[in-house]
Amino acid sequence: MSAAARAAHLIVDETPSIFADTLAHTFLGERAEELLDYHRSYGGHPVLSGARTTAVTRSRYTEDRLAELAGRGVDQYVILGAGLDSFAYRSELAASVRVFEVDEPTTQQWKRALLVETGTTVPPSAVFVPVDFEKESARSLADHLVRAGFDPGRPALVSWLGVTMYLTPEAIRRTLAVICGFAPGTELIVEHLLPAGLRDEVGQSYAELVMAAAAEQGEPWQTFLSIEQMDTLLLEHRLQPIEYARQRETINPAEWERTDTLRPFELSVLARARVVALHQRSR
Repeated sequence: MSAAARAAHLIVDETPSIFADTLAHTFLGERAEELLDYHRSYGGHPVLSGARTTAVTRSRYTEDRLAELAGRGVDQYVILGAGLDSFAYRSELAASVRVFEVDEPTTQQWKRALLVETGTTVPPSAVFVPVDFEKESARSLADHLVRAGFDPGRPALVSWLGVTMYLTPEAIRRTLAVICGFAPGTELIVEHLLPAGLRDEVGQSYAELVMAAAAEQGEPWQTFLSIEQMDTLLLEHRLQPIEYARQRETINPAEWERTDTLRPFELSVLARARVVALHQRSR
């Protein structure tokens, strides 16, 4: 659904685009037209426009930050819960950044089969790392990454988008415990959903509709965190919070002056934090 939202953004929303995922349509495979027809026919529906807003703003924010870090020499990018992320296959930046796609084994098998079916070339910089976030230990995630060629002694960017709401708090803590052990200078961008009392009307409506659909599909939303709760969680794991970006803050204000149906709403937040040296680990 996230890939469909990114693909639909280039079809139903105005230009200039907030984010251009030029492979999302291809990655939808044989379901492309079915999924995109919903956006073509009902693109203004709050769930569909909300899905596009969420998908493109979080991707834009994350890849903009990756470009900044790559300009400073960071050349490792870890995508937790990669799904149908297409960065490694479409971005010129991927030629100079090693991309570690981490996901559940079955999801990764499906994606790899899809890459073959669509004739998508897998570049040498792309590495698949199958991990079950709920069942495997924190040490296991680190071990899988290292075996795949990740160097925990050098800084990286770790993105964790569209995942934490599906995990238990303990699974989130286990993953943060791994990330805080990476090299100082490593940054984490993690998306979290706000509890009901902190959402605006649009965010609450979107959450109610999408939560019900996710539960029916066997993937219920489990964890919601306020900014203060995420702040505490990061600090507990020796990760220094840098900024919390709500949807409105992920792009330049002028880019929200739109005639299409994309509007920022209060539901998701992108937390950005940095691994610091041991002697610096205080607020």
